Amino acid sequence: MSRFPWPVPFGWFAVAWSSELLPGDLLPLRAFDRELVLWRTADGVAQVHDAFCPHLGAHLAHGGRVDGDELVCPFHGWQFDSDGRNTCIPYSERTNGKARLRRYPTFERNGLVMTWYHPRDQAPIWDIPVVDEFAPDTTEFAPPTQRCFELGTAWQEMAENGVDAAHFRYVHGTAELPVLERYEPDGHQSHMRSKQFFVTPRGTVEGRIDTDAFGPGFSVVRFSGIVDTVLLGCATPVDRDHCVMRFTFTVRRFADERATSAVGAAAIDEISRQLLEDRPIWEHKIYIDRPALADNDGPFLQFRQWAAQFYVDDPA
Repeated sequence: MSRFPWPVPFGWFAVAWSSELLPGDLLPLRAFDRELVLWRTADGVAQVHDAFCPHLGAHLAHGGRVDGDELVCPFHGWQFDSDGRNTCIPYSERTNGKARLRRYPTFERNGLVMTWYHPRDQAPIWDIPVVDEFAPDTTEFAPPTQRCFELGTAWQEMAENGVDAAHFRYVHGTAELPVLERYEPDGHQSHMRSKQFFVTPRGTVEGRIDTDAFGPGFSVVRFSGIVDTVLLGCATPVDRDHCVMRFTFTVRRFADERATSAVGAAAIDEISRQLLEDRPIWEHKIYIDRPALADNDGPFLQFRQWAAQFYVDDPA
C-alpha cells in the first residue's frame, strides 16, 4: 500500500545525462511506473518508447539493438522507427500497422535528456529553459559535476522541504534558520527567494538560496554567499513511492583553478550531505493531508495547492 495519496505527476523529467547515451546505445529505463527503453539513433537523436514489443512482448532493451534510426526487437527482428511504427518484419512481406510503440516526447538541454510524461498522453504544455551557467562554452563556470540518488519517496515529499525552514535546524543542525522572503506560485512555475546563513571557519556568512521550479521534475537552485553554485535538481518518479534525484552542479570559477575545484567540491558535498540527512525522514514518513501547523511554519498549503495541478488519474 502506498504511503502517499498521489499518482505519478505529469511534466518534463530527466531520464539520463546526455553523456550517458552514445549513438546506437539503448538502455532499460523504469520511470512513471512503466517499463521504457531509452535509446539514441545512429545520427544522435535521443528517444524514449515503451519497452515491450507489441508482437509477443519482448523487452527491447534486453538484447535488442539500434539499426540506424530504428529499434530492432531481439525476439523476432521486428523493427520500429522513432515514431514507434513497425517498419519491417524480416520474415514477412507486410508490416503490421497495429504494432506500435508508444513514444514519449524527448529532447536534450542543459546536458540532460528530458522526457515528457502524461498519463493521458497529452502533449507538452510548457518548456524547460536553457540555463546559461551550463552552456558548453561558458568561461565563468566550472564543468558540471553530477550526483544521482535513488530515494524511497514521492516527488512532492522532497519538494515540500523547500518551504520548510524549521527542519534545517533539527535535521541539518544549522545554527540559524533560513529566512523565506517570498514564495510565488506562477502557473507551472514557482519561485522561492530565501536568505541563508552559512557557518564557516571565519564565522557565519550571510548568503542566499533562490529556487525556480518548472513543474515537478526540473528546478534551478542558485546558492550564493560563499561560492556561487548553481544546481539543477531533477526528480524523476520511478513509481508512486520512489524517485531518482539527479543533481547537476556548477560553480563560478576563481582565478585559481585549484581553489575552484576545492571550494566547489566542498559546496557540492555539503548539499549532497543534507539530502542524505533528509533521506531517512522521507523514506519512513507518511503524508498528513491536514497537518497541525505552527504559526511560524512555512507556506505548506500554498505549495500543496501549486503541486496539485500536476496530478490526473491514469486511465490505464
